[in-house]
Parts: sequence; C-alpha cells; structure tokens
Amino acid sequence: MSSLKLIATAKAMVAPGKGILAIDESNNTCNNRFEKLGIAPTEENRRTYRELLLTTPGLGNYINGAILYDETIRQTTKDGTPFVKVMNDAGIIVGIKVDTGVKGLPNHPGEKITQGLDDLSNRIAEYVKMGARFAKWRAVITIGKEIPSRDCIEANAQALARYALLCQQGGLVPIVEPEVLMDGNHTLKRCYVVTEEILGTVFDQLHLQGVVLEQIILKPNMVISGKDCPQQASVPEVAEATVKCLLNVVPTAVQGVAFLSGGQSNELATAHLNEMHVRFGSKLPWPLTFSFGRAVQQPALELWKVQDANVKAAQTALLHRAKCNGAASLGMYTQEMERSAELALAGYRALQSQLSSQD
Repeated sequence: MSSLKLIATAKAMVAPGKGILAIDESNNTCNNRFEKLGIAPTEENRRTYRELLLTTPGLGNYINGAILYDETIRQTTKDGTPFVKVMNDAGIIVGIKVDTGVKGLPNHPGEKITQGLDDLSNRIAEYVKMGARFAKWRAVITIGKEIPSRDCIEANAQALARYALLCQQGGLVPIVEPEVLMDGNHTLKRCYVVTEEILGTVFDQLHLQGVVLEQIILKPNMVISGKDCPQQASVPEVAEATVKCLLNVVPTAVQGVAFLSGGQSNELATAHLNEMHVRFGSKLPWPLTFSFGRAVQQPALELWKVQDANVKAAQTALLHRAKCNGAASLGMYTQEMERSAELALAGYRALQSQLSSQD
C-alpha cells in the first residue's frame, strides 16, 4: 500500500461518529469468557459468535473497522462467505492483531514485554494478501510498587516502534497500543504520570525509527483511577486528565486517537469519551474515538448463549453499544439512549418468556 493509501486508510479508521471494534481476543481469552457464561469453548462456537458480531445489520453505520484474531480472519460464515468479504460489504475495514502475547520481562518481576517481532514481516505480507488494511500491537504496563521500571517502558516502546515501521513498510496502518492497566490501587494522578511517561517514550521511539505519524492510530488507555483505588475519579476528572495528558505528549501529526476501554464498565467508558468531546472537542487536534472490545460486545455475548433465538437480541445489544459510542465520539451521548435500550430489551425478554411458556 502506498504512503497516500496508508494515510487515507488511517483517516477512514477515525471517520466522524464511528469507532473501531476490537474482536481480536486470543482463543484462550475468548474461551475463558465463554466458560464464565457456560458456553462451550469450541472453535465452532467462536466462529458462530464472530459471525453474529460481523453480520449485525447496520454495524457499519457506527464501526469504521474491526480488529480480528488470526483464527478469525481465516473463518467464514455458516454459508461459506469469508468474514473479510462480510466486512468489506458492510464498509468495515479489516484489521488484524499481529502481536503474539506477552511474557515476563527478564529480571523485572511483575512486568511484561510483548512478543511477535520474529517473522513479523512475513506475517504482515500474508495478512495483506488476505485483505487486512491495518494491524494492532498491544504493550502492557502495570502500575505497582516501584513499577513500571524505565527498562520496561523503553523495551515496550522500542517494540511498538519496530512493529509500526514494519507495518508501514508492509502496507498496513499500525494501531499503536501502549496500555497502562487499571489493575491496582493507584490514584488518577499516578496513572497520569505513568501514562505521560510511556506515551512520551513511545513517540520518541517512533521518531527514532522513522515511523510516519500521519499513518498511525494511537490506542491509549484513559487516565483513570486504579480499580482498587478507594477514591475513584469522577467522569469530568477523567476527561480533563486524559485530554491534558494527550495534548502534552501526542503530536498533532498523529492521524487519530482511539481509546481502549481497559476493563471499564460499558456505560462508564462511553460517558468518559463523551465528556472529553463535550468539554474539549474544539481543542482537539486529532479525531478522538473508541476502539473498545468488551465495552461494546460483552452485552451481546451475555445475551447470545449459543441460542439461535437470541441472535437478534444480541445483535441489537451490540448495535446499541456501537451507536452510543459513536454518539460519544461526537459529544452527543445521553443517558436517555441507555434508558430506551433498556426498555426495548425488557420487552424482548418478556416476549421470549411468553414464547417459552407456550412451548
């Protein structure tokens, strides 16, 4: 893909009012989520679930692109239509996760380094032939006592930059994802300091390796209190800290910013994104949108339960969360949108209960 095409793809990935759907969980992660809901962790169930998501009517109205896993990009619908074709027909850009997971960073207890640079060029070439137009690589940063270390930050930033350069050379737009985890009892202030340091280091490395910033999408965490912090920051506080951090360290040349949800509840992740636009929309030099996984698809997974009769309700729930986040990316999300969905779902459940009792 030429430089101009990479820029055009990156722009399309953050088109106004839409976001990126992350359905790139590894097989093990997907299986774990299935098992928690009593769903058998089989390849066919994973395929069927992905089909449910990608064939949701109207999904392309709120989703610009979707990140797939290696297994998923090779799969088809029940009638044999490749998922890649389903996405292309819906106007959803095909993305692919190219890192191969994390392992412990040697001599640094509690810290991780992402793997996958070996043979990455060849895998990129294969994915491009399969129809992928962008990729994702996730680095994981943990906040704890005396961590993250400088070694961990630099090692992950270097890997992210090397991945991004290989993607651009191979014809894929790279999503650069340095995630500061919510796990822990750290404060909003501590998260801010760590997030600013990791982002600053990542952009230093991107510059050193010659990565073209106009051809990347940044996928950062929001600046937020740790899950176990006794003092949880308010929605306005999170919005202010996050935007301030990004303005301090993210170059204006970056094509767009698409947040990860990072374990936030569905509605809270949406509210945070919306507040950023309501308060700071006119000051943002880049599009600010979402690249959520669980915060978009979890309600659909919980409704599905491998029952054909539940597919419509699951797709409705998925589309609702995509619509809410699309609205949030414009500063137009309201609680009334949530209440309307709750009423519709309650009506569906009542109908299902009535039909079951008649059987």
